[in-house]
Amino acid sequence: MAGIIEATAPKPGNVHPAASFADLTYEQLVAAAIAIAPAVDRATDLPLGLSIRTAVEAARVAVGTNANLGIVLLITPLAAVADGIPLTAEAVDRVLSRLGPADAAEIYRAIALARPGGMGTVDRFDVAGPPPDDIRAAMRLAADRDQIARLWAEGYERLFSGPVQDLVVALESGTPLLGAVVRCHVRQLARSPDSLIARRHGATAAADVSARAARLLDASIEDWPGGLEAFDRSLRQPRRLNPGTTADLVAAAVYILLWDGRLRPFLAVDDGPLPAAKAPP
Repeated sequence: MAGIIEATAPKPGNVHPAASFADLTYEQLVAAAIAIAPAVDRATDLPLGLSIRTAVEAARVAVGTNANLGIVLLITPLAAVADGIPLTAEAVDRVLSRLGPADAAEIYRAIALARPGGMGTVDRFDVAGPPPDDIRAAMRLAADRDQIARLWAEGYERLFSGPVQDLVVALESGTPLLGAVVRCHVRQLARSPDSLIARRHGATAAADVSARAARLLDASIEDWPGGLEAFDRSLRQPRRLNPGTTADLVAAAVYILLWDGRLRPFLAVDDGPLPAAKAPP
């Protein structure tokens, strides 16, 4: 459900019902979200690495592409927190601290299967090489260039204090669900340059996108729709600056609010009809 809600919100620069990429559609994101659910649902019963690899395999079979590796890596540790234990950054850290060599091997297999773009190569713990005994050691080495690796290495506190809190504030202010997700996305993008953009287009491009997101947040209520539309266009043309890692963080924030009951999306959604999907350009 978190993956579907995140994909449905018309976030600037991302795929949603009215905007697809040539290699990724909204329907694929929905199918991938449905496909990973059984593996994620069993995360409290199975080793975390196995759950991650199984989820990635399921998504790959469903859509034939890397539709949601980041979401799997972020949400599966959340899902692995035992029933009856509050979902906190500390609880997630306990899950990650128990990981061993077998988990690392499964996670490396999952990443290899997903074949994410723009990874490049590194001298130590490269994903194309043998897996480490300690997956968090590898994540620490990647933390300066990947937001998801940083959370794995340093803990999930940035997720709870950032996107989760942003989403709570937006919802409590009366913003409808999909609009709140969009606000959360823009705030996170302003807070931290997107690491997918940085990998594919360089740190300068990622920082420029973040600066433009910050300026958008200063827009008045009247100017917000037009500013959001212009920002979205600038992320699609003349080149695709897809803030995909930011979208993954937002999906994880939605998951947390669904998990702890603060979000009941289908009891009171007031966003009106969704825009019709259109064919990729």
